[in-house]
Amino acid sequence: MSESTDPAPSAPSAPSAPSGSPASPAADRIAAGYASTGPALELGALLWEGACLPDRRIRIPLSMLNRHGLVAGATGTGKTKTLQLIAEQLSAHGVPVFLADIKGDVSGISAPGAANGRTAQRAAEVGQDWQAAGAPAEFYSLGGIGPGIPLRATVTGFGPVLMSKVLQLNQTQEQSLGLIFHYADAKGLELIDLKDLRAVVAFLVSDEGKAELKGIGGLSTVTAGVILRALTAFEQQGAGAFFGEPDFDTGELLRTAADGRGVVSVLELPAVQDKPQLFSTFLMWLLADLYTDLPEVGDLDRPKLVFFFDEAHLLFNGASKAFLQSITQTVRLIRSKGIGVFLVTQTPKDVPADVLAQLGNRVQHALRAFTPDDAKALKATVKTFPNSEYDLEELLMQLGTGEAVVTVLSERGAPTPVAATRLRAPQSLMGPVGAAELDRAVKSSPLWPRYAEPVDRESAYERISAEQAAAEAAAEAAAAEEEAAKQAEKQAKEAAREAAKAHRGAPRQEPSLTQQVVGSGLFRSLARSVGTQLGREISRSLFGTAKRRR
Repeated sequence: MSESTDPAPSAPSAPSAPSGSPASPAADRIAAGYASTGPALELGALLWEGACLPDRRIRIPLSMLNRHGLVAGATGTGKTKTLQLIAEQLSAHGVPVFLADIKGDVSGISAPGAANGRTAQRAAEVGQDWQAAGAPAEFYSLGGIGPGIPLRATVTGFGPVLMSKVLQLNQTQEQSLGLIFHYADAKGLELIDLKDLRAVVAFLVSDEGKAELKGIGGLSTVTAGVILRALTAFEQQGAGAFFGEPDFDTGELLRTAADGRGVVSVLELPAVQDKPQLFSTFLMWLLADLYTDLPEVGDLDRPKLVFFFDEAHLLFNGASKAFLQSITQTVRLIRSKGIGVFLVTQTPKDVPADVLAQLGNRVQHALRAFTPDDAKALKATVKTFPNSEYDLEELLMQLGTGEAVVTVLSERGAPTPVAATRLRAPQSLMGPVGAAELDRAVKSSPLWPRYAEPVDRESAYERISAEQAAAEAAAEAAAAEEEAAKQAEKQAKEAAREAAKAHRGAPRQEPSLTQQVVGSGLFRSLARSVGTQLGREISRSLFGTAKRRR
């Protein structure tokens, strides 16, 4: 990428009407409101009564860029070029910039612009010393979807509150999700990607895990089912690629180049422009992470970082109430961290009123009134501006490409007079760089080796799976041992039955001659007689008497 220097414009004194320029007290009053004693960004020259006054310069004080802003206008009126004009000047002043490139047409900020007749004419009209210059840039993608250095975050780093908002959980479900994160943290179960979170939720409602949360409230199967279904829908939006490691360090966005210019970080989003929930998720995480990490600094001479979100209406279409509350709170508080946020969209009504109220700097390009809805939007837009010297409703329909109605905050924080402005031409390339050049820029970045390859180390999913596998193996072994014991017992009983059966079925043995004689009736009778006679003889021998015969 080009490293040519874009010198910061010097701060001019209050303008005076030169000879030949239309003299108008009203034009002088408007121009006086944009006089600045400190560094400022040059937007262009004042338009008054159909003439462009190059000596009446319209600018934004650099110190007011953390008060946020809005760039709005119909399609084709030059919003993206205005974004590019402001961003390249911020870089030249040493302020890092973050650009969310939805359509893929601001990558040209990294390359010098091409001089042509239209550029020369615009420079002459607004008194611009135009010199081609690109800004130092880095290109990112969400989780590696599309070209760029992959941006990833861990589920633990994302946190339960933000995750609940993204999944659109109610208060009870949000509390349950908080218990799940608490349990995982207490047990040392790292939640890196969405499968880790799903594994923990499923475990805590399983037979083995039900008792784990009983002491602190428990997790119902109904709530777990809601969370798991919401995670599935979230993954279908492409969120699975965003959650993982290596975890992106948002401090990378605060870098400056070797020559002191701020690095422009371009997030390439064409590949995910049909996934607004994924983009919204990233935005919420990024702003919340920066807000948490950065110290309070109050008002600075120049912001630490300025965000630009092109096609901002995609953030808010169908957004949940929780998301809108989160964005509103973040935009309101993050300015004290030195961070500025610019939203780029078609009409102010695309932005919720509470968010719009925080945007102190306004660049409104032309609006059209082709339909009743267009006319209604035009009238609503006019009401958001302070009283002015112009008929804004008519003026906003007559502005040409590269012209806008401007009001910003002065150095003392007061709104400047409304000024019709012919804007300067960006000095960088007004269009995308080629795919090959973009790929070279990505691969040559010092951040590429650090974040390019995903890391899938052991975390909650692997640990729970391993424990469940071990438990299943132990259960299978115990069941196999019990079955073996039953089989052994069954076989022993079968063997005993077979032995008994074999014994009953064996042939009977014929008695011997001696057994036959001894078992005969004659032998038994003779034995009794002998026994009786023998008994008498013994009685005589012992007692000397014998029973008389009767």
